[in-house]
Amino acid sequence: MSVLTRVADFAGRWFALLVLAGGIAGLVAPGQASLVAPHISLLLGVIMFGMGLTMRPVDFTIVARHPRAVILGVLAQYTVMPLLGWGIAQALGLPPLLVVGMVLVGSAPGGTASNVIVYLARGDVALSVAMTSVSTLLAPVLTPLLVLGLAGSTLPVAAGDLFVSILQVVLVPVLAGLLLRVVAGRFVERILPVLPLVSVVGIVVVVAGVVGANADAVLSTGLLVALAVVLHNSLGLGLGYLIGVVVKLPEAARRAVSVEVGMQNSGLAAALATAHFAPLAALPGALFSVWHNVSGSLIATYWARRPPADAPTGTSEPAPQGSQDPSGA
Repeated sequence: MSVLTRVADFAGRWFALLVLAGGIAGLVAPGQASLVAPHISLLLGVIMFGMGLTMRPVDFTIVARHPRAVILGVLAQYTVMPLLGWGIAQALGLPPLLVVGMVLVGSAPGGTASNVIVYLARGDVALSVAMTSVSTLLAPVLTPLLVLGLAGSTLPVAAGDLFVSILQVVLVPVLAGLLLRVVAGRFVERILPVLPLVSVVGIVVVVAGVVGANADAVLSTGLLVALAVVLHNSLGLGLGYLIGVVVKLPEAARRAVSVEVGMQNSGLAAALATAHFAPLAALPGALFSVWHNVSGSLIATYWARRPPADAPTGTSEPAPQGSQDPSGA
């Protein structure tokens, strides 16, 4: 287990570079990498089960203690990012499948990689974990409705099928993991240190598969889609922080909302795009998986050197176990 733990620590530390390597592998060997595409939903289900294992019922208590911050944060997550995804795609004149892909990324819930970034940025980790958990539980309802509303005029959207897929790929595995954590806590505690390895390997394989299935499109339109992804993530981070300023949240909470809004479960977006549309629609999700971990690391480094003067007690504690799994790629 100690060897696996060291490997998992290495994978978590170099997650962004490993995901980038997966994308390069997809370009170098597209035929082999594209064989993964039909199994992306299964891979994501395994990753989300791991995310459930990192959760505890206590993670939801902050909703009762600080409902305003959580509600505002989740509301921002499900308004700012979907609208940005649609608006940027329209402004850049992306084709219909890529429009859908951008909207899917924007309509996805937060991922637990954001919890690590918030911790490193000296933000409110408890708020971050609560926002990730609540947005994930709301995803089966909100994600299909947002995709239907924003992209339904671009391509036919089967909102009911999306709902069922998210139940199968996200909600059921997450709840199963959470339940196992409750009934077999000691066993789960022993394997928690290696869970990041499962998530990193899963996301790297997903990215390789998506890029491999779209190798020609990446080479022809990759720079334009990359620009769209960078704008999407950067504006999400900025607007998330601005919302925190407008509603007068403490600085640590502003950082948490900023990161939670800007970082998405792009692996879920890629899986849904592959299953319900076409591999090309998964391209924004694959590129977002790479970029938002790079930008998140940069913003964490910047904020880590600037402790919030009004930080609530506890934001300097070690990161909660629920924040150790970078499954929100």
